[in-house]
Amino acid sequence: MDLQQELNKTGGFKNLELLAKQVVEGFIAGMHKSPFHGFSAEFAEHKIYNQGESTKHIDWKLYAKTDKLFTKRYDEETNLRCHLIVDNSSSMHFPKLSSFSIDSLNKIAFSALASASLMHILKKQRDAVGLSIYSDAYDYYAPEKGSERHHQMLLHQLSDMVNSRPLNKQTETYTYLHLIAEKIHRRSLIFFFTDMFQTSTDEVKLFEALRHLKHNKHEVVLFHIFDGEKELKFDFDNTPKRFIDVETGEYINLYPDSIKDDYETSVKKYFNDIRLKCGQYQIKYVEADINKDFDKILTTYMIERHRFA
Repeated sequence: MDLQQELNKTGGFKNLELLAKQVVEGFIAGMHKSPFHGFSAEFAEHKIYNQGESTKHIDWKLYAKTDKLFTKRYDEETNLRCHLIVDNSSSMHFPKLSSFSIDSLNKIAFSALASASLMHILKKQRDAVGLSIYSDAYDYYAPEKGSERHHQMLLHQLSDMVNSRPLNKQTETYTYLHLIAEKIHRRSLIFFFTDMFQTSTDEVKLFEALRHLKHNKHEVVLFHIFDGEKELKFDFDNTPKRFIDVETGEYINLYPDSIKDDYETSVKKYFNDIRLKCGQYQIKYVEADINKDFDKILTTYMIERHRFA
């Protein structure tokens, strides 16, 4: 059964775990095209060898296949703590969809499935994962754990988040990032899913909060989630339309072509400014278009995990 069939059968994200598993399996099947050639399914049971470690557990058979040194992992090992943060403001539920398909995801559904896919890998690698969801309130928090019960609880929260479809939920990003940062005490790899559309546009406060996330030697990856067709290219037919701010309710009536060029210029500048600012604060910035697959998300995880170990 493929992803499309499973979505049609469930009518949404009712089986997020199965969908995540299929995303990861598809990614692994394509790894022969990546810098991780030859690592394939074995990656879940190994970790990269770091110079100075004992050579006792090096997998020499895998070395013969990959020309890279990996050590075997054991059940009691938990070498990584990961915390997922998801922006659940109303703008993340764009575009409004009555049902989902793998070729038709809104920003929140894309973020949920990407998060669940990362969780699937973390689970197989026996690592601990936590979750924070926020909008105009701190909607949900769970600390980093590795149990099956904890994993299922997080999947349930992600599914509920997708199906909640909040109205006029504004974004208090910097407020809640500070709160989240205070809760993550042990060194962790942090993945942050957001469309960077803020009700409050105080850039200084926002990046102060992102910098706060990096305290205690955390590593932070910002996945900038967007709809490339609508939000970047402004691809609308040139008929009169009402564009509504889903967070504030404010609206404007216009012909799309009348502002298309200026809009594209402004949005590209905004994206570039975010990228440069993240670089300044040593935050990994990754653009994630919901019209594309999850390979960029999972490849980023693989690279960051190896750097973090």
